[in-house]
Amino acid sequence: MPEKILVVDDETNIVEILTYNLRKAGYETIEAYDGETGLKMATEENPDLVMLDIMMPKMDGYEVCRQLRLQSQVPVIMLTARAEETDKVLSFELGADDYITKPFSVRELLARVMANLRRSSGGLSGEQQTNNKLVFGEVVIDLDMHEVKRGGVVVELTRREFELVKFLAQRNNQVFSREQLFEKVWQYEHFGDMRTVDVTVRRLRAKLEPDDTEPTYILTKRKVGYYFTQEFGDGTPNE
Repeated sequence: MPEKILVVDDETNIVEILTYNLRKAGYETIEAYDGETGLKMATEENPDLVMLDIMMPKMDGYEVCRQLRLQSQVPVIMLTARAEETDKVLSFELGADDYITKPFSVRELLARVMANLRRSSGGLSGEQQTNNKLVFGEVVIDLDMHEVKRGGVVVELTRREFELVKFLAQRNNQVFSREQLFEKVWQYEHFGDMRTVDVTVRRLRAKLEPDDTEPTYILTKRKVGYYFTQEFGDGTPNE
């Protein structure tokens, strides 16, 4: 069965372009032209991925994403003509998996759709999940539960934030450039705004670090990239 993609956008010409190219690539598509209908269809039709415009009548894309995340972890790609970093930050905070700024190329769009569907169905690079926890002082990354705890308290992370901290923590003290993180975590080799990596790192630091202005878990290697650095521990919170 082809994977089903829900396209929610109030611009008819955009919907037609998206659905034409998605169907040509082998996907099944369903469409909605306002936020309320889009949320209803996302709940009833059980799509494999949602493409969601931000500025729409009845209910904007932010609110659709927020409500959708209360009931589903379906991959969500936000579509918008606004490229401000604050819009990206808000999208990720609400649980969006990706963010594409209009205008975009069909090739980029299809690459992002494929990458998000691949992640949602099989995790990073098809790796085997084990009954394992990565323990670094107060921070415990539970690979099976797909959650992170700090000081015994669950830290609410988006799926992308979890994937990024997991990837870096499994490669403790190894530095990765933004481009490498796009390829390995976002699974994009050529597309994407590198600021997306920076935004996600900042969000992680704000949630994991005791003081995100002086990070101790996710550090920056000047002019190179990011790395996770901590000694493995036993899960007992530090005094």
